[in-house]
Amino acid sequence: MADTIESTLANGKAEMDKAVDHLKSDLAKIRAGKASPAMLNGIMVDYYGNPTPLAQVANLGTPDSRTISIQPWEKNMLGAIEKSIFEANLGLTPMNDGEFVRIIIPPLTQDRRKQMAKQSKGYGDDAKISFRNARHKMLDFIKKEVKDGFPEDAGKKREDEVQAMVNTFSKTVDVILEAKEKDILTV
Repeated sequence: MADTIESTLANGKAEMDKAVDHLKSDLAKIRAGKASPAMLNGIMVDYYGNPTPLAQVANLGTPDSRTISIQPWEKNMLGAIEKSIFEANLGLTPMNDGEFVRIIIPPLTQDRRKQMAKQSKGYGDDAKISFRNARHKMLDFIKKEVKDGFPEDAGKKREDEVQAMVNTFSKTVDVILEAKEKDILTV
């Protein structure tokens, strides 16, 4: 029985790790007034009929803090890249100069910064909901095992371990969100 509880706790921890990774990837897409190639993650370009990630058809760079440059490996991809960025609806306008696609990141207004900070908190709340769901699964399993003969005091100890794990992950999310909020609100 102890092995099954151990594997359940390990699975729960893996779910929480995945939620933190997902939070980090979501937060990387929120621009904080600075150009970052991560803002373009998830954009798919039509590459000879196949949807392909932008990073696999072009070099992405940031020549300065307000510009993202995209240099396709094949010049005929410029139009498809430009179209994909428009269709991604990121609020960014790509400019095609025949060799590069450049995106100028406009400075953010204070209201927009507050809105983005609120959006990042929403992503953090989603991660915490994932933690609670994982905790619920683990606690249900532990309670089932106690009913099936696992010692009650050992079960209680496992429940405390689960809660400590959730608390640790929640603090991690709070630290990540605090850093992102500071990044967003800094002019």
